[in-house]
Amino acid sequence: MNIYSKKQKVKLAIFIFAILIGIGFILYSGYITKKISEEERKKIHTWAEALIETTEAPLDAEISQTLYKIVLENKTIPVILLDNEMNIVTYRNLNEKKVSDTIYLQQKLQQMKSQHEPIEIEYLAGQKNYVYYEDSDLLKNLYYYPYIQIIVVAFFVGISYFAFSTSRKDEENQLWAGMSKETAHQLGTPISSLMAWVEMLKLKNVDNVLIDEVQKDIKRLETITERFSGIGSTPVLVRDNLYRILNESVSYLQIRTSKKVDYILNYDKKGELLIPLNEALFEWLIENMCKNAIDAMQGNGKITISVIEKNDKVNIDIKDTGKGIPKSQFKTVFKPGYTTKKRGWGLGLSLAKRIIETYHLGKIFIKKSVIGKGTTFRIVLKK
Repeated sequence: MNIYSKKQKVKLAIFIFAILIGIGFILYSGYITKKISEEERKKIHTWAEALIETTEAPLDAEISQTLYKIVLENKTIPVILLDNEMNIVTYRNLNEKKVSDTIYLQQKLQQMKSQHEPIEIEYLAGQKNYVYYEDSDLLKNLYYYPYIQIIVVAFFVGISYFAFSTSRKDEENQLWAGMSKETAHQLGTPISSLMAWVEMLKLKNVDNVLIDEVQKDIKRLETITERFSGIGSTPVLVRDNLYRILNESVSYLQIRTSKKVDYILNYDKKGELLIPLNEALFEWLIENMCKNAIDAMQGNGKITISVIEKNDKVNIDIKDTGKGIPKSQFKTVFKPGYTTKKRGWGLGLSLAKRIIETYHLGKIFIKKSVIGKGTTFRIVLKK
């Protein structure tokens, strides 16, 4: 298991944990809301009984102060009291500016009927009053509170994740640049030394074939140095012939790879297609993509490179006949450290993505992959 699959599992675990916390908030809030709703219903029942008892008492009867207190204490729950014939007797905690409007009262009554079953209060030998009410503002706020809380938490988590990702990407960019510049610098000294040795070999009349081979290796090291320098700084793009660069990259690889690997080039090999490119970096990209394909095919198969012009874009498809990539790993393969090999740093496809998307402002992705049959990578560049 590679490091990125482990990270994906950790992220999934955190995500599931966050969902469970959110569900817990909602369930607990629902439980509290239900309890408060029951208490409010009891409170309204008591209020209605106290109200009727005080209004039905004889004028000379002594009414308990507790009853008055119960009647007056309901200052939060909107309520409407109806008589036996469903006429409005009284109301409480409604909008004082609108209660004179009978339409408003009827609308509120309908809202209350849709929210709760009426409370029946029986008095005077079987006559009944009906109490309709709606939730208090406290109960309404409590109902929406967990959702608001989840939204607020998600908002701040999102901001934190974005800040962390941006910071991590900046650190990754600095690491890439620092490593590349240091590598280019370190290569400079042995290259200079080799060039001096070549001059000494010429003075000693050493076989020219041997000197030519050494000079080819020096040239190769200089190309590698240029590539690392390009990664470590902002590379210059110039309009160059894509077909020529592809031809040279494939020719270089053909000599150095197994005879069992066939290269099929689906484009005009002698033609010209000028697009903005950094030759050193783009050659490096093609070499990495092809080497990755050779590893996937275990040194035996076909690599097909196709170029398709489409409006202001150029699509480059690199197809192999290797073992394929599961769909779940289509994005993971481009992350640093991802590798299926026992040896290697897992930087090949990550480097390819950086060269295309950061330096050439294009796109690279897996167009298609079938397990056991092969994978097609697509590169999209602007003309």
